[in-house]
Amino acid sequence: MEKFATKIAVLLRDDLAVWQRLNVTAFLVSGIAGTHPEVVGEPYEDADGVRYLPMFRQPVMVFEGSKEFMATAQERALGRGIEHSVFTQDLFATGNDRDNRAAVRAVGTSELDLVGIALYGPKNAVDKVLKGAAKHH
Repeated sequence: MEKFATKIAVLLRDDLAVWQRLNVTAFLVSGIAGTHPEVVGEPYEDADGVRYLPMFRQPVMVFEGSKEFMATAQERALGRGIEHSVFTQDLFATGNDRDNRAAVRAVGTSELDLVGIALYGPKNAVDKVLKGAAKHH
């Protein structure tokens, strides 16, 4: 197994419904793929020559934590300069990207009702941000 100097990780709030966890994870990691093309591999192709879209080159680790831990992880990420995407409770009520961005813009950093964050950065730094989080089960 290849060792990576970087880490992609998702932290989900532990009180989300299953469909919310899946939806939030998909949205959050799209921000990493969209801004860091080096984390995306080559397209796939099967034995019949059918091509498929590329995926991340490295694993995506998924963790969970309480509402309070979400705020702690956000503070740690900001303090360490770790790039991350956010998904707030308010985004479940919006239906498009413009409204999503407006919902986040309307709330101060410390008041965001975070239900998920995705981080990408040096492995050790991401591990420190997530220290105390449980692996998602």
